[in-house]
Amino acid sequence: MASISVNVGDNHGVHDDGGSAPLIRVIVADTQAIFRAGLRKIFALEDDIRVVGQAETLPQTQSAVKKFSADVIIFESALAPNPVEALAEILRQNPQIRVVVVTPGSDEQLTLELFRRGAHGILSREVEPELLVDCLRKVAAGETWLDSRGIHWVMEAYRNQSMRPSGARPKVQLTPKEMLIVSCVTQGMKNKEIAVRVGTTEQVVKNYLRKVYDKLGVADRLELALYCLSHHIVDGIKPPAAPVATPVNGNAAGAAAGVGGNSSTPVLSDPTPPEKLS
Repeated sequence: MASISVNVGDNHGVHDDGGSAPLIRVIVADTQAIFRAGLRKIFALEDDIRVVGQAETLPQTQSAVKKFSADVIIFESALAPNPVEALAEILRQNPQIRVVVVTPGSDEQLTLELFRRGAHGILSREVEPELLVDCLRKVAAGETWLDSRGIHWVMEAYRNQSMRPSGARPKVQLTPKEMLIVSCVTQGMKNKEIAVRVGTTEQVVKNYLRKVYDKLGVADRLELALYCLSHHIVDGIKPPAAPVATPVNGNAAGAAAGVGGNSSTPVLSDPTPPEKLS
């Protein structure tokens, strides 16, 4: 099946760099030596693509991602029992690298999960060499690559999510503390304000958010807020109240305000100073 990139440019996949295209450094991670050798031969014909590392197991792949400076990794899904989690781990190790996943065939659920967890391109193993090269160039340039069937699956999943009943819930469960922090995020609060609301430090809030990102498969606060609101994760969860004013007796209030009298003037309580961030 023919493949196209999601963001189609004016040249529709034709590569014309005039000899000045930046070099695309590639790691090839595949269980089959003959497939790796075939890719090396294909890329050797291209002036702007160079294989800088290879791997045939998941541990070798993770080591290669750390060792080699690469722009794109071609990752065979069969390398890992759970390719979705393996993809997430690769991106945790190197958030800048772009991942093209090679699958044994068309699989709707796998395609959607890989795409949701950050895959930049998804290809069938039977892809034509010309399309594979085109895919690498598009992905290296910042585009996302899916075949026409994959695009259809992603669009349908988006439409179905928009029409999901309000009572639907995702399978992922957050802890009560995570729910409180997420509810603050959906209200547009920054980490410093969230820390004050839940009685902790900014660093602890950051740690919680990283765990939530991993659980839900989102990349940033905006995606987190949209995901949680769309899936009604924080429905009925109210963010902790801000520190309230503590009334004091009239004499103390007058002294604090610089005036006499018995009227009560609210002043903020003096909380214990937060821990110093490392």
